[in-house]
Amino acid sequence: MPDELTHVETIMRTLVERYDGHFPRVAGALPIYQVIAYHLGWMDESLRPTQASSGKRFRPLLCLRCCAAAGGDPSQAAWIAAAIELLHNFTLIHDDIQDRSETRRHRPTVWRLWGEAQAINAGDALFALSQLAALEASRLVASDRGSELLQRFNETTLRIVEGQVLDLSFERSDTVETAAYLAMIERKTAALVAYAAWAGAFAAGVASERAEGFSEFGRQLGIGFQLQDDYLGVWGDPAATGKACGDDLRRRKKSLPVVILLERLSPADRRRLLTLWSAQDEVSPEAVDEILDLLDRYDVQGSVRALVRAYHEAAGALLQQLVPDPERARPLRELVERLVIREG
Repeated sequence: MPDELTHVETIMRTLVERYDGHFPRVAGALPIYQVIAYHLGWMDESLRPTQASSGKRFRPLLCLRCCAAAGGDPSQAAWIAAAIELLHNFTLIHDDIQDRSETRRHRPTVWRLWGEAQAINAGDALFALSQLAALEASRLVASDRGSELLQRFNETTLRIVEGQVLDLSFERSDTVETAAYLAMIERKTAALVAYAAWAGAFAAGVASERAEGFSEFGRQLGIGFQLQDDYLGVWGDPAATGKACGDDLRRRKKSLPVVILLERLSPADRRRLLTLWSAQDEVSPEAVDEILDLLDRYDVQGSVRALVRAYHEAAGALLQQLVPDPERARPLRELVERLVIREG
């Protein structure tokens, strides 16, 4: 974890431990804040201290680096960066329940270990903790700007929920168009990335118009980030991703490659794909190979690559406009480039 995030991590730990300290120690009661600590990578399955994978943490890092790039001290954005990461992890716990995902970061998910009901409680508690961190952040900016920071935080949460609603709806549809899919990920994934970039600049005290520029930079980056994930889920190098080629296809995930393929298929090939897709809970290795062949024949890989490139180039161009000083922009540009070239 980058040293820049130490303060953010301390804030999150302090919040979780503070409320864990007030939680009644009743026989048989699940220590819910320790479950949260497990999800955040601080405890193992037996709720003993450990240091497991805590995820990319790129959203709070983006927030801090946007603050610095906008001329502020990153410490000014630490509390809102912590709120962003807590909110993100709230969405992950609920997302895992809805998607029936049994592992995250190479460990069992919260619902898989402690059941759906307690996982919902853990997610709800994380949401409340994110609100408390955002409230503290609002007190640290100029008095006339705190309410805007909070309002936008909650509007971002609503956009994430909207994106999840669309995503779940698309699972039952065979007619999802690329434009609709992009609108979904703009909400589910890019909204929080856009907020992280905006909040970092906002905490630095920049004018509203410039802060909006950082928001658009984050939106473009967030969409490109998700499209890169979609690409890796189908064509990623197994040695780098730790997953078999076509893993998203095996799990019947309707990501961008499948959406584009459905738009291009002939009627006969479309019927064949839907037969392969609906035959079972998981698509067989043979069927995955057949779908990969369809993706190749209809040149979907090139189209996805082109979209990923377009969004990341747009983000890079915006960054150049927002932060023309190469040295000041360097940490932020390095983060963007790392997200672009990542392989897993």
